[in-house]
Amino acid sequence: MLSRLADVLVPAVGRLTITTDAGAGLVPGSIIAANHTSLADPAVVLAALHRLGARPVVMAAAGLWRVPVLGRALAREGHIPVWRGDRRAADALNGAVEALERGQLVLIYAEGGLPRRTDAAEAAPHAFRSGLSRLVQRTGAPVVPVGQAGARRVTSGSKSKQLAGLFTAPLRRPRLHVHVGEPLDLTADGAARTERAHAAVTAAWRTAAARLGEPAALAV
Repeated sequence: MLSRLADVLVPAVGRLTITTDAGAGLVPGSIIAANHTSLADPAVVLAALHRLGARPVVMAAAGLWRVPVLGRALAREGHIPVWRGDRRAADALNGAVEALERGQLVLIYAEGGLPRRTDAAEAAPHAFRSGLSRLVQRTGAPVVPVGQAGARRVTSGSKSKQLAGLFTAPLRRPRLHVHVGEPLDLTADGAARTERAHAAVTAAWRTAAARLGEPAALAV
């Protein structure tokens, strides 16, 4: 439901385009790693993946499960709450392992949080935390790097700016772009898993941001 809903709502707030690498594929049981820049980008990524025929379960902040209606939908569809700094933190990894073993796609935001910036510009992904590497170690699943750009033009910054951005987006209809990279086999890389995944997601983000003419991508 969330993937279908995202694919309906995203065109109302922006103009979404999608590109893929020549060897890109969304094989069942894969981990999808995407960069995280805005509260809007999960919807943008889900909409893009839905158009490519993929409907992943998402590893997301556990606080979303307390939101009326949304929380029930997340639980019903098997999305995975991530509890930070809590004894239940390991449950998220276990839930992701089970989903992958069932052949589902799992979407993870390996940066672990949003950037603390007030402007709407793009920037390269922050350093990844260890969760993605540990998930690969336990499952051997391939990692599909995904880069998105433009979501910060929908909503970013302070709470007031986020609300203003969301309400005006249907009038502005900013450009949004998602790029899907070629899957990575990280099973033999040991300590280098995180760095390789981060580099691949950064490359995918750079492709997406360059499509929008973002200075941060064009300067590299």
